[in-house]
Amino acid sequence: MVIPLATQHYMLLQRNLIYTGITRGKRLLVLIGQKKALGIAARNDRPQRRYSGLPTSLRSDMRTTLA
Repeated sequence: MVIPLATQHYMLLQRNLIYTGITRGKRLLVLIGQKKALGIAARNDRPQRRYSGLPTSLRSDMRTTLA
């Protein structure tokens, strides 16, 4: 697994996301990016609400499948 860390993507610099990525890397984990970005993520323990649209997509797919 490769985890890119850049300060430009500040919305993704969250401790819980980095932890999840690290624990999912079963055989190999590579962190690429800025040390500063990793530091920001490690200190950021406030989860940010993400608007992925996943619930809407799932509902739409279920309607298509059931029709």
